[in-house]
Formats: sequence, structure tokens, C-alpha cells
Amino acid sequence: MNISKSDKQLIALNSLSLGQKALIVAFSFDVDGTERVQKMGLFPGERLEIMRLPSQGGAVEIRIRGYFVSLRKEEAERIMVKLLVD
Repeated sequence: MNISKSDKQLIALNSLSLGQKALIVAFSFDVDGTERVQKMGLFPGERLEIMRLPSQGGAVEIRIRGYFVSLRKEEAERIMVKLLVD
């Protein structure tokens, strides 16, 4: 997978569509929020895939390193990613 040449800007994780893959680049949390997502296994440089999107305030589900993680909408808004293409 390569980073899309047509989309070099960072986007928030919550703006991805079902099935899209991305590379985590940065977080915009305070220290506690950053520690929380890192305890879930999310770190800059990790690849992920959107597995489920929220319905009426639900969680965004991603697959990262072979396991599934559910993120609140507020958390997904603060995880900045680069879109990957196959």
C-alpha cells in the first residue's frame, strides 16, 4: 500500500468511509487522551482499516494489527491520518 499522491493532506479518522485504509500520523489529544488511545494500540505509523461507521452517535470500528478497536466519535475526530491506496 502507498499513500495516495492525490491526497497528501491529513484528515480526521472519522471522515473516512467504510473499507478505507489509512496511516495514523498524529493525535490532537491532551496527554491523557493520547495515553488512552496508545493503550488501545494506536500509534503514529500504524495502518488501519475502517470496519464499521457510527449510526446515530455510535462508535467507529477499525481493524489495526489484526484486531478490532471501537473509538468514540470524539476520539476519531482527533486522530489524524493519511489515506492509503492499494
